[in-house]
Amino acid sequence: MLRLSKKLLFAIEAVVDVAYNAGPVPVRSTDISRRQGIPRRYLEQVLQQLVHHGVLSGQRGPRGGYTLARESTKISVGEIVRIVRGLEGAVDPASELEGSDIGLKVVRPVWTEIQSEMMERLDALTIAELCRRANALGIGTPRTP
Repeated sequence: MLRLSKKLLFAIEAVVDVAYNAGPVPVRSTDISRRQGIPRRYLEQVLQQLVHHGVLSGQRGPRGGYTLARESTKISVGEIVRIVRGLEGAVDPASELEGSDIGLKVVRPVWTEIQSEMMERLDALTIAELCRRANALGIGTPRTP
């Protein structure tokens, strides 16, 4: 089930922050946490999963931090949603086999269709587009265009 959670919001915000603040050195998690107001305990877990799934690259050491593993035009919000949903491990109630005829044959198919349409939109929405929106709103100053 597509559910908006803090972890999902934090993951999307973190990836946009890394893309928006990209520069010659990796973006530090402490800077992401400070700018976005994301608690470090959530942030580190999410960042590691994003590295594991090839969205971010991590660099250790005093000049360490995170960079995008691919171009921002090739990372979709839908991809991040799927990664976080896997972390959360929630079962989609619409996929359960038990229920009333109205639930199984009317309500759940409609819900599944809406979720599918939403994921299509999220798959079409890239991190580059979110960075463009942030820039258009004058949010901070990205280091690179």
